[in-house]
Amino acid sequence: MKLATLKNNTRDGQLVVVSRDLALAVKVNDIALTLQQALDNWADIAPKLECVYQALNAGELDNTLTFEQSDCESPLPRAYQWADGSAYVNHVELVRKARNATMPETFWTEPLMYQGGGDAFIGPRDEILVASEEFGIDFESEVAVITDDVPMGATAAETARHIKLLMLVNDVSLRNLIPGELAKGFGFFGSKPSSAFSPVAVTPDELGDAWNGTKVLLPLTTHLNDELFGQPNCGVDMTFDFPTIVAHAAKTRPLGAGCIVGSGTISNYDRSAGSSCLAEKRMLEIIADGKPSTSFMQFGNTVRIEMFSDSGESIFGAIDQKVVQYKKA
Repeated sequence: MKLATLKNNTRDGQLVVVSRDLALAVKVNDIALTLQQALDNWADIAPKLECVYQALNAGELDNTLTFEQSDCESPLPRAYQWADGSAYVNHVELVRKARNATMPETFWTEPLMYQGGGDAFIGPRDEILVASEEFGIDFESEVAVITDDVPMGATAAETARHIKLLMLVNDVSLRNLIPGELAKGFGFFGSKPSSAFSPVAVTPDELGDAWNGTKVLLPLTTHLNDELFGQPNCGVDMTFDFPTIVAHAAKTRPLGAGCIVGSGTISNYDRSAGSSCLAEKRMLEIIADGKPSTSFMQFGNTVRIEMFSDSGESIFGAIDQKVVQYKKA
């Protein structure tokens, strides 16, 4: 099943069911007005949405809309919880190596995670507004899951069944603000502006064999200024799978329905696959040449993040954004 949220001048948008080929959509006001409403009552509402989805794909509905990805909010325009992990320790190790920093052994046994701002996500085709290029503007191409209610202390084996939807993420980072924030010993805040998620969120069964219950076994493709930047495989070199990082988030507190948990930047040891953020590419250049040759994003630059099935179909639609200077009104 594929779900999206259309912009409608409200905070939480309009929930729609989207056809498998991303061509059509249908409103489901009689079932749920918003995705959060559906997630709050998932056991009851999901089967009803699935019936609509099957009828939509079979061409049995006459109240359909043409699905325009540019009309979408992020599937959850705001969320009670947005926690982003760092499941690809290869990425963390690389960044630390470039600045000659040792990596604690615990990084291999316990996930890193930060709590992001869930109150104001931006749409997958919305502009990335940043006040200054000096902030070091970067994209981070990731996968995220959405859960229903997860009890505190749930194990990885238990959290697996609480994963209800998957989507893509552009976890925008302002790299030049990060060192100062981390030096204070209190984590990210201003260096992590609003994130954007794919036009569509999908149930795990939509991935078929590409979802093994814990990982997505497909490449994630990123284009920077219309040129291929990277397509590392999400199922390769993932130190902590999704049930593990969800369990980590729920270790000391329950997670409410609609909680979003991200994978962190997708990264493979096979460098021929490219990277999923500029910081990683810059780190590789520092290691090889002593200095970076790739700049961070500039105003007017674009980034496109998309995942394709083995048959070449776009699964989630595309995050496609331009960086634009923010000017206070």
